[in-house]
Amino acid sequence: MSIAATLPLPAAVALEQIWFTRCPVPTASGIAYTLGWLGEEFAADGLPVNTLQEARQLGHHHYDHQLPGLFREGGNVPALAARAAGAPSRLIGLTWIEEWQTILVRPDSGIRSAADLEGKRLALPAWGENRPGSIARAMSLHGYKGALSLAGLSFDDVELVEVALQAQDAAPTPQQGLQRLWSGLDYLVRGEVDAVYVKGAAAADAARRLGLVVGVDLDLSEDPRYRINNGTPRPITVHQSLLDEHFDLVVRFLAQTLRAAEWAKHNREALLRILQEETRAGAEGVAQAYRDDFHTRLAPDLSQQRLNFLDVQKTFLNLHGFLEADFALADWVDPRPLDAAQQLLAERRERA
Repeated sequence: MSIAATLPLPAAVALEQIWFTRCPVPTASGIAYTLGWLGEEFAADGLPVNTLQEARQLGHHHYDHQLPGLFREGGNVPALAARAAGAPSRLIGLTWIEEWQTILVRPDSGIRSAADLEGKRLALPAWGENRPGSIARAMSLHGYKGALSLAGLSFDDVELVEVALQAQDAAPTPQQGLQRLWSGLDYLVRGEVDAVYVKGAAAADAARRLGLVVGVDLDLSEDPRYRINNGTPRPITVHQSLLDEHFDLVVRFLAQTLRAAEWAKHNREALLRILQEETRAGAEGVAQAYRDDFHTRLAPDLSQQRLNFLDVQKTFLNLHGFLEADFALADWVDPRPLDAAQQLLAERRERA
């Protein structure tokens, strides 16, 4: 017997609080937090639920996933980049929410379809300080690929014009700070580029403020593969140690997330009001970005289709230099907590 085999296993690390982070988009976990359900779920355990958005000194963990007690529901670019860099995270759920993925143009551009992008100048955000996982650049590049593919075009048929990133914290309001993620918009207004990829409610507000119009609406395509991007699909991830040492907490967190997704199906107007705060956008921007029956599809799953779409995204990011290394997606996925959460929620409903 080896010496290592005789050593005692390390004791589970006690949690003092649960950390939660989400992107400024519709998330079932964000709804559960806003409704107070996450706080109620863990109150009896003496575990407060705090968000990284409220603890800015820990904000970097939204990207590096090195905080053991963290639940993250956010864009896949940072999640994939962190995993590729060796972060001990696990994928426990995926959502797919249509959120106004569009190519914005000037009203007089003559661009009214994907085919009209041929020969045009498309704004491409510069690499960020953290070159792997540069979110704005990755989103724009894959957004353009989707739009160009609709017309049988490729990057060889357009000119990608690199544009400087803007400081979001220097904006006059938090709303305009989020809009600055789309750094090519000012270039578009000045006529230095012809088109800019954007998504979400804040981008819809920015387009209205700047007098820009939609040249290509990716959401109108029947094939979702043209919309694979940072938020489609969007992962829910946790630290490996949280699964190993506090599996029941992960299950209960997901149960409240599933409960919130079910609530959203029947409370669209209340949901839209919540989303104004969650997305840092106005009522008009929220209504424009989140259309049709989006509110009925907030629940996470690990369907093979969503996993396949995430694998497409991973391959794209690795090909274009956004990941430090490739990895097997199957090794990242753990379906156990979501299966257990669905069972727990069903049992609670039976007892209610």
